[in-house]
Amino acid sequence: MLIDLRSDTVTKPTKGMLNAMMNASVGDDVYKEDPTVNALEQRIAEMFGKPKALFFPTGTMANQTAIKLHTNPGDQVICDKYAHIFNYEGGGASFNSGVSCKLINGHRGMFTAQDVVDSINPPDFYHSPLTKLVEIENTTNKGGGACWDFKELQQIKEICTTNALGFHLDGARLWNALVAKKESTEQYGNLFDTISVCLSKGLGCPIGSVLVGDEAVMEGAMRIRKIFGGAMRQVGYLAAAGIYALDNHVERLEEDHAKAKELAQVLTKASFVKKVEPVETNIVIFELQEDVDSNAFISNFEAQGVLFVGMGDNKLRLVTHLDYTNNMHNSVVSLLQKH
Repeated sequence: MLIDLRSDTVTKPTKGMLNAMMNASVGDDVYKEDPTVNALEQRIAEMFGKPKALFFPTGTMANQTAIKLHTNPGDQVICDKYAHIFNYEGGGASFNSGVSCKLINGHRGMFTAQDVVDSINPPDFYHSPLTKLVEIENTTNKGGGACWDFKELQQIKEICTTNALGFHLDGARLWNALVAKKESTEQYGNLFDTISVCLSKGLGCPIGSVLVGDEAVMEGAMRIRKIFGGAMRQVGYLAAAGIYALDNHVERLEEDHAKAKELAQVLTKASFVKKVEPVETNIVIFELQEDVDSNAFISNFEAQGVLFVGMGDNKLRLVTHLDYTNNMHNSVVSLLQKH
């Protein structure tokens, strides 16, 4: 039995999801004639109280489209040093949009409204890039699944409004944050100009993200998606998985969070662990003692059928998910306790 804790992207569709996919009504989405895609987009737009939503094959493409919609070449985006758009999207912000990132040295991928104020370049100082967009990620991947304080986000929104800046949310794991913090999609829709949400992580779909936003910002979204190569045809088979996931896989995220917290408790007591980051959702990041080689540690557990991922600096990450069963969890707990 292979137990894959590298990411929540490793899940496979459930039988119910596969059945929904196989029975989907489809059409040509390039002509906007796929009824299932249209239904998914309308549903997510309404959830966030936004007028428009657009289905994308990947979260990276959705984020990159949002950056493109908010900026012009030469502009600058404010984000955390841990931000996915900076660390894990292949330099796409500079390649696709010609923008640079002003990195904030935040805490676990999160920063304050004052940090934003301090990072805005004077608009009349033409020697520096023009600040146009503030981007945040919730939950934070490199921050160990940490959730933002909503009041802080409200204060950042005020700064964005005052300074005519766009406000984009990379919500790759927003569903986890909503469940953990008992917050609503409407709350986030009221704050952000654009939001990308992923269906293929915590919700267990095989593919797909959706970008939602205000009318003026989203006007060119289909064109940008086309330029990036994201226009698809009978994609309703994939959208059906998203609809099924929204109906069946959101509330159950609490199970993943509970397992992650239990693993964190076990790791905290382990002699080979130096530090465990606080766990709020489904990501556990822990640092090994200096005398423990992370590569050897990973190889040892892999030989026993358990996969972790290394993050550098002797840190490892494990992510609980839909396919991580109770039996698997008990086996991992036992292995960690015996190691």
